[in-house]
Amino acid sequence: MKRIYLSPPHLGEQEIHKVNEVFKSNWIAPLGPEVDGFEQDLQELFDGSYVAVLSSGTAAIHLALILCGTKPGDEVICQSLTFSGSAYPITYTGAHPIFIDSEDNTWNIDPEYLEIAIKNRLKKGKKPKAIIPVHLYGMPASMSKIIEISKLYSIPIIEDAAEALGSKYFDKKCGSIGDYGILSFNGNKIITTSGGGALISSDISVINRAKFLATQARDPAPHYEHSQIGFNYRMSNVIAAIGRGQLKLLEDRIQSRRANFDRYKAYFDAKNKLGYCIKWLDEKKGFFSNRWLTTILIEPKKNNGISREKLWLAFEEKNIESRPVWKPMHMQPVFKDALYFGETVAESIFNHGLCLPSGTNMTEEDWERIFDVLDSIFK
Repeated sequence: MKRIYLSPPHLGEQEIHKVNEVFKSNWIAPLGPEVDGFEQDLQELFDGSYVAVLSSGTAAIHLALILCGTKPGDEVICQSLTFSGSAYPITYTGAHPIFIDSEDNTWNIDPEYLEIAIKNRLKKGKKPKAIIPVHLYGMPASMSKIIEISKLYSIPIIEDAAEALGSKYFDKKCGSIGDYGILSFNGNKIITTSGGGALISSDISVINRAKFLATQARDPAPHYEHSQIGFNYRMSNVIAAIGRGQLKLLEDRIQSRRANFDRYKAYFDAKNKLGYCIKWLDEKKGFFSNRWLTTILIEPKKNNGISREKLWLAFEEKNIESRPVWKPMHMQPVFKDALYFGETVAESIFNHGLCLPSGTNMTEEDWERIFDVLDSIFK
């Protein structure tokens, strides 16, 4: 049986056409008109913002931290329940991450513990340089409360929307709400350039500075002149061409991901009526999720002994990819010495959470195989 992947790329004719144009022009890299065009396309999507397209979302966070003035020995607050790419850039600057627990109704950074952490660090004479909330699996974080805290303590927000392109928080596009916004176009995202990311800001000087740093910080001169350290973080012309083709399909991809969620929800609703207790993330008022991945929580004690592991192994046996939700950063060996503020919400989500196949190119045959596995477990 062919493998059903969790979130595979889904390419179309637009991308092939754009890439062929690049090849005909012989303008592959490093920069070029497709890079400029992709940035313009994203700026139109995020009306009122400016964009620098980069090599990855991780690179975008790194640059945002530098633009915040983060230095060795500083501290940066980060959501614990997230992919490592949200936290690693903190260490690139020589700073130390401070991890925060999640809310149980969004799975994202808990504003209550966020403020507790800030007060604690201020008492220690350590004002955090930035706050990194994450819109996990496409579900918006509670941004109003986070912004209120950010303004109260004058700490900028680096909004990690890597998984949330197309998601909205009270009609504001995720990625355009904080001081800095981060996107990812990795191969598993809702649209992809195979690898890539973007930095978003309403301040054009910030984006111009980011582009300068991302292009090896080359000073204006006929020769290569460098007065400061830069990075090789810019996106290539051919990759940007793929992104431009993919971006035209964004709304279709969002509808497909949300349809995936609705299909799973209907299935588990029916099981819950039979006495099971499977949970998922509902959208709160004003929240709109792109439903990048459909995720569920399943506790064995409430489901006749059925665990996340049992489901995962059953899928693997049939060559279907599913995956535990992100393991919180404060539980990772590499961050064992990092400070953490919160309780056990993120830990519990990790222990019971499973990501289900959510690709936009699944066939009816794929769905039959997925539901056959679920039926065999919930018989």
